[in-house]
Amino acid sequence: MNEFVLKVNQVNKTFVGGLFEKDRHVLKNISFSLLTGQTTGFVGSNGAGKTTTIKCLFDFIHPDNGDIHFFGKSLDNQSKTRIGYLPERPYLYEFLTGEEFLKLHWNLCFGSTTPDFIERSQEAFRKVDLVEAKGRRLRTYSKGMLQRVGIAQAILTRPDLLILDEPMSGLDPDGRAMVKDILKEEQKRGVTLFFSSHLLQDMEELCSQLVVINKGQIIYEGNLPSFMSEYQSFEKAFQVLKNKENSRE
Repeated sequence: MNEFVLKVNQVNKTFVGGLFEKDRHVLKNISFSLLTGQTTGFVGSNGAGKTTTIKCLFDFIHPDNGDIHFFGKSLDNQSKTRIGYLPERPYLYEFLTGEEFLKLHWNLCFGSTTPDFIERSQEAFRKVDLVEAKGRRLRTYSKGMLQRVGIAQAILTRPDLLILDEPMSGLDPDGRAMVKDILKEEQKRGVTLFFSSHLLQDMEELCSQLVVINKGQIIYEGNLPSFMSEYQSFEKAFQVLKNKENSRE
């Protein structure tokens, strides 16, 4: 029986403007949910509110109101160990080696380096094709390699839920194909996936569910086939919405 891994209910977020700036109401009553084992794409144009939503999930920024529950409860340390996360613009400690970076992440999750770390880290480096580079300092990594080591830390603990913000960013076609293969492996493992992207082909290839956001509002939540049946493409969906907005003005 499927259970809710994540439930977001009526979340709002406003950024207060400066002296000569207006307040920005970025999220407007955001509500959606993720079921165990589903892969959900989070779609929206730049500035639609995708990254702000994801930051609110982890309380990196505080929503004005609303409820967010992981695995049936508010986010706590136990829940965090069950979640893998990759931000849109990850900051990595450049003076650490790839292996030291994964060890730091592991220790933050579990308090110390357990015997499982060696096996899990080797598995993660193998999946992102960085085995030979794991002893190098991160400052010597290319942009694509940094993105891949970020994905390695996200999957390191074999999480139940993976939340990835633009995981294909900065990758060449081979790197994108590699990430897709990794996500497909995670799907087979039964992981619940939630990732944002503006690359529509990635959504169609990987996702069964969609959450579509536009100007801080959820305009669609449901399965991918129904969405494509109604709109045929994401471009057409946003154009239909834009036409509706123009007709009301």
